[in-house]
Amino acid sequence: MNSAEKPLVYVILGAAGSGRRVVLADIIEGGLGPEAKPAVLLAAAEPAEEGDAKLPAVTRWTWTQAGTIDADLPEAATHVFFVTDGRRSPVDQMEAFKAWIELQPAELARVLTVINCQLAEKNPPLRAWYEACVHFSDVALLNRREGVADKWLSDFRGFFASLYLPCLFEFVKAGRVKNPPLVLEPQARRMTHIFDDELEWIVVDEEGSEDDGSDAVDGDDEEVEVAREEDPYFARDAAGRRAKRIVEIAEFLPKADSATAS
Repeated sequence: MNSAEKPLVYVILGAAGSGRRVVLADIIEGGLGPEAKPAVLLAAAEPAEEGDAKLPAVTRWTWTQAGTIDADLPEAATHVFFVTDGRRSPVDQMEAFKAWIELQPAELARVLTVINCQLAEKNPPLRAWYEACVHFSDVALLNRREGVADKWLSDFRGFFASLYLPCLFEFVKAGRVKNPPLVLEPQARRMTHIFDDELEWIVVDEEGSEDDGSDAVDGDDEEVEVAREEDPYFARDAAGRRAKRIVEIAEFLPKADSATAS
């Protein structure tokens, strides 16, 4: 348990069929000490699978009709692993998760994304979907690399390297990561600031646009508004739609009744 005696919560993003639970079982086994009491909160929409037996204290979380997360923090757990719904938007889920964890006596440790390289190589539009996941993530785990072209993998890694993101990229081999303690190290490396204790504030003009104050005139007592900086993926247009849109992951996945391991 950390110094504040709060359980550490880890979010696991990724598409259904990416092997997230296999990777998670390896991380828990190799990354936590014997004194740890881990528990897993699994999305109710994720079908049960044989490998779940390797996960500790699995309970399910659900969506409410209002679009919020309904989940109880597992009692006595020191580390909680929140596995998202692999067929729904990571942006919607991170927005709902932010509201949920703010009400919990817990502390966010890290957000992890498991990348299905086979799926991403086959479907180029998914690069933007994974870019959204990585925006919220501290660690990205490159899984399902069997049969993936080296050039594609190099280009995929190169794209994210060109963005100079702080997110750590690690390879997964046969469901295992090289250094589980490094993956679980509760050090923020994510691009988003939605979980920061101190969010940045910006000055906006009457139209709601950002104002750097360069047009200010001495003695001008015009009122200005100060607002919290909004995450670009949470911003909405005048019609209430996401201003920064990504594809629906379910369109690129097998039907739910034939989906593979999450």
